[in-house]
Amino acid sequence: SSKMSHHSGHGSHGHRNFTSSSACLPAMSKHSIGSLSKKVSVGHKVVPSYSSKSVYSVVSGGHKLSSGLKAGHGYSFAGIGHGLSSASYGFSGSFCSAGITPVTVNQSLLAPLNLEIDPNIQRVRIDEKDQIKGLNNKFASFIDKVRFLEQQNKMLETKWALLQEKKPAKSHIEPLFEAYISNLRKQLEHLGSERAHLESERRNMEDAVEEFKKKYEEEINRRTAAENEFVGLKRDVDAAFINKAELQSKVDSLTDEINFLRTLFDAELAQLQAQISDISVIVSMDNSRDLDMDSIIAEVKAQYEEIANRSRSEAEAMYQSRYEELRLTAGKHGDDLRNTKHEITELTRLIQRLKGEIESIKSQRAKLESAIAEAEGRGEAAVKDAKHKLAELEAALQKAKQDMARQLREYQELMNVKLALDIEIATYRKLLEGEEGRMVGEGHGSVSISVVSSSSGHSASSQHHHIGGGFSSGSLSKGKHGHHC
Repeated sequence: SSKMSHHSGHGSHGHRNFTSSSACLPAMSKHSIGSLSKKVSVGHKVVPSYSSKSVYSVVSGGHKLSSGLKAGHGYSFAGIGHGLSSASYGFSGSFCSAGITPVTVNQSLLAPLNLEIDPNIQRVRIDEKDQIKGLNNKFASFIDKVRFLEQQNKMLETKWALLQEKKPAKSHIEPLFEAYISNLRKQLEHLGSERAHLESERRNMEDAVEEFKKKYEEEINRRTAAENEFVGLKRDVDAAFINKAELQSKVDSLTDEINFLRTLFDAELAQLQAQISDISVIVSMDNSRDLDMDSIIAEVKAQYEEIANRSRSEAEAMYQSRYEELRLTAGKHGDDLRNTKHEITELTRLIQRLKGEIESIKSQRAKLESAIAEAEGRGEAAVKDAKHKLAELEAALQKAKQDMARQLREYQELMNVKLALDIEIATYRKLLEGEEGRMVGEGHGSVSISVVSSSSGHSASSQHHHIGGGFSSGSLSKGKHGHHC
């Protein structure tokens, strides 16, 4: 017997077995029934195999007939295999490998034989033909798939070349965006410095406003103090005028009193003079003394006049000094009042001017705040736009890298598939060439007559992803002399 095996892998691994066997029976009369066996292997693949062989021999002058039938079934996780076995009926003469021996025909072998043919043989042949057609169709589909994958491979190579050519363009785009981003950063820095400058100006304005507020409050306090002082001075002036009026009335009353006293003194003096003249007469009559009454009266008069003049001068001096003092005080208060009124007027004008300046500063501050807010908004918008564009560029770059990696993976997978298909095609080619060679080699024994019967079988063995199928052929030949080489 001879055995030929071949292995090919797709995915993880795959195998296809082709076997050829022959059995030679001696020229003796016997009847045998083959055995039924089942084989189970534990592991990643399970291949149950059922086979039966039967040999039926009819002895008629040293003639024999042998027949055999083999069927196999198998199941796997990811592959399905088919096995074909054949049984042959043949008559042959003995031959040797040394050369072609002369052909002798046994006439007894040409006699009709009582053969009982299995009715399932025709159905099995039809099934085998259908299976062979299906395998041929699968092989054609594999070839089409290989061509399609080659086209896809060429297309991916073209895409890869285009992507390789597009890389410098991306490198030219990146500096432009970097320059744009640096320009935006410079603008942001300029806006930041301008913002700091505006902040300093705003702080200076706030300090000036606070200073003006303090001055305004001080002026208000001074005005309040001046108004209070003016009220006090007015009260003092009123009191001074009242005192002046009272003193004037007192001066008038004193003048009237002085005039009255003067008149009274004159009357008393005249009366005293009259009395003195009477007394002097009496004294002169009585004492006959000479008294100088005129000198005494003049002296008394001078004393009283001196007292009156001194009192009058003192009163006049006192009233005059008091009047001058009140007049000076009133003039001073009037000057103070005029100065206070002038200061109040000046302060009012200053307050109005400060109010206008404060309003203008407030409006300027509002404008500066709006300008700062607008600048901040523009800066934030520019930064957000730059960040958004940068994120878009990074996303596009990442997407391009992912597409490139995905295409590389697809290209690698297609290359692996192509390599596996190339190996499988080469394996099929070798198997077909080997089978053709074997069939050609078997064709040299044209003198033998053979009847081939085949039965379908299914066998499967897999690890991961593979498809395995087996073909086997067996021949039973009978030699004339019962000698086989």
